[in-house]
Amino acid sequence: MPEAQPDPSTVRELLAAAVETLGGSERAGQIQMAEAVGRAFSEEEHLLVQAGTGTGKSLAYLVPSLLHDQRVVVATATLALQHQLVERDIPRLVDAVKGRGLDTSFAVLKGRSNYACLHRIREGVPDDQGTLQMDVSIGDMATKVLELRAWAEKQAEDDGTGERDFAPRHNDREWRQVSVTHRDCLGAAKCPFGQECFAERAREKAQRSHVIVTNHSLLAIDAIEGIPMIPEYDAVVIDEAHELVARVTQAATDELASSDVERAARRSRRYVEGDEAEELADAADTLRVAMIEASPGRFETLPADLHDALVLVRDAARSTLSAYPKKQGGGKDETSADAGLQQARGSVQEIFQIAERMAANTEHDVLWLSEAATFNEQSRVPSRLHVAPLQVWGPMRDKLLTEKTVVFTSATLKLGGDFDSVAGSLGLKPAERGEAERTEDVLPWQGVDVGSPFDYGKQGILYVARHLPPPGRDGLGQAQLDEIVELVDAADGRALGLFSSRRAAEAAAEVVRVRLPHLTTLAQGDAQLPELAAQFVSDPHTVLFGTLSLWQGLDVPGDTCQLVLIDRIPFPRPDDPLMSARQRAADKAGGNGFMQVAATHAALLLAQGAGRLIRTTTDRGVVAVLDPRLATARYGRFLQASLPPMWPTSDPAVVRQALKRLSGLV
Repeated sequence: MPEAQPDPSTVRELLAAAVETLGGSERAGQIQMAEAVGRAFSEEEHLLVQAGTGTGKSLAYLVPSLLHDQRVVVATATLALQHQLVERDIPRLVDAVKGRGLDTSFAVLKGRSNYACLHRIREGVPDDQGTLQMDVSIGDMATKVLELRAWAEKQAEDDGTGERDFAPRHNDREWRQVSVTHRDCLGAAKCPFGQECFAERAREKAQRSHVIVTNHSLLAIDAIEGIPMIPEYDAVVIDEAHELVARVTQAATDELASSDVERAARRSRRYVEGDEAEELADAADTLRVAMIEASPGRFETLPADLHDALVLVRDAARSTLSAYPKKQGGGKDETSADAGLQQARGSVQEIFQIAERMAANTEHDVLWLSEAATFNEQSRVPSRLHVAPLQVWGPMRDKLLTEKTVVFTSATLKLGGDFDSVAGSLGLKPAERGEAERTEDVLPWQGVDVGSPFDYGKQGILYVARHLPPPGRDGLGQAQLDEIVELVDAADGRALGLFSSRRAAEAAAEVVRVRLPHLTTLAQGDAQLPELAAQFVSDPHTVLFGTLSLWQGLDVPGDTCQLVLIDRIPFPRPDDPLMSARQRAADKAGGNGFMQVAATHAALLLAQGAGRLIRTTTDRGVVAVLDPRLATARYGRFLQASLPPMWPTSDPAVVRQALKRLSGLV
């Protein structure tokens, strides 16, 4: 039965106290959202909330989460938001509501590889021959890994969390020397350092907490794949919900290369006495040949040779697993202390599961072969097989939405002017909205847009360059490059360029460097993204051009960014295996695959990209889209309705004059 709804006056009172503690001011949209979240929890009704940047949505869902009488999970897509929640918002909210009798306990929960592993640090890991080692033979890397090991030991001594985010600066390869994946973990019961384990302590703290902060991937593994990762909870808030489908898809995607099979076979030779490990190695060779002979791309029908090779790998992996030492009398594995055995067996188990899934090649999966790539003489990426779910709305609907109350929130949930596109992709069918009673086939939901504190009509201009030719397949044409130079010149730098490809970003950067040498022009890849962002913010006469990670991950309020350039509508590539399969499936089901998949994908990215411009109430500027189809194509209205309501124009002279005024050139 639904619980009693919290008194709206209590929600408003606690929200006001929290906002005051954080040094901000309440906004009508924030109050509206907090009350809507409270109603959703009490009435067990799913909720989609669009809350613009600057609304203060984190407090708006944290306050009703504390008031809820059962555990609430908050899932984010990015580490930045996770840090904001656990380091700033929740602690200050806890201070603001002291003495009110609320359970204010909270914890952060991440995947196991995000924590340092004391077993790996103290005893090393077996190589393919079973020899314990730490891969720290390379000078600078050795120094860094030793620093990470010392840090982890200090964390254990000081009762720290051992989380990667608080470790000394390092790269992925260095971190792998002090951590393990869930597959390689021995488990608390078998590990000699289980009582000290950072990951286990994080889970224990989560068991005692009222609010758990985690990420989309861990939520998907727990709720959708059915692998218990999170303590039992009643409701979940999914922030940055526009990224959920992509993160769930990523969590349910598997890859396989012949080298993976070879490695599993090598590790098995130490523990398997028969010929099974050699047969697995032979299967790897067969798979390699089949992958070489297959054409890269998506498989409508799995080639016979490749199917047979996958079956051979599957069967050889199954036989190898059966040949591993069995449990002895007394109920304990005779090699329970041998980390190498468990980890080697785990690698074979993973090979078996992936090969079995790929060989089945069901209508619910999409299978494709990536093309091998060579970057230089030392760097070559071999081809790999990939398998991903055709759609994720079904599993989300069946395994999450039917069991829990879910609140989805983001600054971009209304695409084409309503919530229907996003709701459908999440497993909430638009036709069922407004149904009063929850049944097996009906999941009631509401969509609420609480607005934005920004006056987009006065703060921003949406410029669509409809005089330009449509973009071609060969990248930027001369007309587009000239337009970019003129706009950047009018803005005197202060420009963020969002491009559909690395090649286009680099081509534009090169032209701007030559024709506007007085400006500093940066391109993604010139340095690490944080370094590029810092330089962009520090100097207003700087231009930064890049691709997808800038579309969604960059927050640069103020005068440093007064022009956001978008080279073309960001439709998925026609040869994208997963997107093309999803589009075709939507057509086959009687829908409009282009609108449901390609246009929805583009609308979401456009909204995120345009959102880079206005980050505070004092920001001003122009979003310039150099793709005339936004104004001329039939789907353009859907895309424009997904963008913030800026003042529209297609007059280049008006836009250049506005940019010159903003930059102080006139």
